[in-house]
Amino acid sequence: EMPEFNMIHTLSISQKRITSVAINNTGEWLAFGAEKLGQLLVWEWQSETYILKQQGHFFDMNSIAYSPDGQLIATGGDDGKVKLWNASTGFCFVTFSEHTGPVNQVVFSSKGNVVVSSSLDGTVRAFDLVRYRNFRTFTSPEPTQFTCLALDNSGEMVVAGSLDPFEVYVWSLRTARLLDVLSGHTGPLSGVLFNPAHPYLISSSWDKTVRIWDVYNRKVAVESLDHSGEVLCVAVRPDGDQVCSADLTGQLYFWDPQDGTLEGTIEGRKDIMGGRRRDDAREAKNATHSLAFTSLCYSADGKCILAGGNSKYVCIYHIQQRVLLKRFEITNNLSLDGILTYLNSKNMTEAGPLALIDDEDGGSGSDKEDFKDNSLPGAKRSDFSKRKTPLVARTKCVKFSPDGRQWAAASTEGLMIYSLDQNLYFDPQDLDMEVTPENAQILLEEKQYAKALVMALRLNEQKLLKTMAETVPMDEILSVVSSIPVHYIERILVLIGEGINSSPHLQFYLTWVQTILTIHGKSLEKNSMKMLSTLRSVHKALSAKYSSISSICQDNSYTLRYLTKQKVKNVGSSASRLSSTKDVDDKEPKSSKGGPVDGKRSKQSSTSVENIKNRKRKS
Repeated sequence: EMPEFNMIHTLSISQKRITSVAINNTGEWLAFGAEKLGQLLVWEWQSETYILKQQGHFFDMNSIAYSPDGQLIATGGDDGKVKLWNASTGFCFVTFSEHTGPVNQVVFSSKGNVVVSSSLDGTVRAFDLVRYRNFRTFTSPEPTQFTCLALDNSGEMVVAGSLDPFEVYVWSLRTARLLDVLSGHTGPLSGVLFNPAHPYLISSSWDKTVRIWDVYNRKVAVESLDHSGEVLCVAVRPDGDQVCSADLTGQLYFWDPQDGTLEGTIEGRKDIMGGRRRDDAREAKNATHSLAFTSLCYSADGKCILAGGNSKYVCIYHIQQRVLLKRFEITNNLSLDGILTYLNSKNMTEAGPLALIDDEDGGSGSDKEDFKDNSLPGAKRSDFSKRKTPLVARTKCVKFSPDGRQWAAASTEGLMIYSLDQNLYFDPQDLDMEVTPENAQILLEEKQYAKALVMALRLNEQKLLKTMAETVPMDEILSVVSSIPVHYIERILVLIGEGINSSPHLQFYLTWVQTILTIHGKSLEKNSMKMLSTLRSVHKALSAKYSSISSICQDNSYTLRYLTKQKVKNVGSSASRLSSTKDVDDKEPKSSKGGPVDGKRSKQSSTSVENIKNRKRKS
């Protein structure tokens, strides 16, 4: 007989098929994954709450951009969504879904409060990161598909390049008005960007040229840089004195934008060479695809350049020495196309590779046409004309962080972040069944303040965290701060900033700030760019409290001056009264106690004195 089962819960998790399920060791948490939508959910069935809810791009990710402070990463994908991610935790916290077509590029403004994206739906949209809304939409006079995007240094000019016609459109971010249309390219635009140090716009195209425009004076192209192949991407050094471009031949060109001279080249065909495709009848070293870079980015110091393309590799080159420093392999997933290097003879038949047998043509794989790469130059998607379009391992965009400590890649596997720092962490893995508010209270009663505070940080409950922090005695703050891990300091600073604004215990929180700066000052200075917003919030709270207290002290100083003057006047009047009473007393006779007496009493006292003297004489 089969045992009986009782249904505990029924969850409606996703609109698509759930492809994976996992249960933790204690059976409290259930994890569900939906491959089609890229969803991940962790459900606690006892409390009926979600522990974690995350969803990535359910198609390829096309573009990434770092915020100026390096804390946020914006991504755009083929699903038409723009997502914002926390660079430290890897969590997505905002999703914009206004686009109706694939998003090709995303860019942050210089202040970091606006994200602009371009899409194949024919629109360029600007999103406000304060209210999280789409506040500007830019369109062209005629319907077109935008392939690239750029913002000037002031954040007031938006520039986008189109697929057809081959023009560059210039708008004003404030008014959304079309300012100019730049014509001159004879092929689709592959990239546009502003020179950070000079008032020029740089554009690259499939017409084998890179053009430099003076958009502020509305002049024609200032300079045209010719290449031997279709230009797929372009990048400019942070100081604006060098431009790097990559073409279809797999070479990197380094130009001087001032006089348009070629400073040097790097041959990267062998470095970017990836694996063979499953329908290839040759090995990877003889393949014609994935031999060019499609994304470039300079490092923060301008000494190195990061390059990625339609391959499983990402390369870092030293510009001055023209050498390959390191090659990163972004994935080893054998389910993707372009991973395997060698040809397996078992998959070869008389009719050709097994992957070609299902072709409608019934091609044998022996014709020369079967060996040609018919994809368009710079194409970043699979050939949808085929019956099967397997995912191909490729890197569509690479970016360095503003501080140069990490770089990110938008790949087939998703958003990947490579960092020199070891403080990247994932909060939910710190949780277990022993981390509960009750245990935190027990530790607090046992005066184990550091353990109680760390447990509250792991639970991430603001009320509990504030209680634990304010219960720590002032003489124990030094030992508690010394025991807390470095990656929790930022969250404590956020709590301190809120406490300074709302709590009356000013000296208590000032002691916290002073102790943290003393013990973890070097770490804060090292990661100042990542913690810039947190440090600014603490500084803003301290400045506001200082201004309010200084105004109160200034008012109190005036009050004290007034009171001291009034006291001096009162002392002077009382002294004058005392002097006047003393003069009156001197004029009148006084008793032995200092008070005045009448004449009868004075006569009696004089006779008594004479009687005493006579008695002494007789004796």
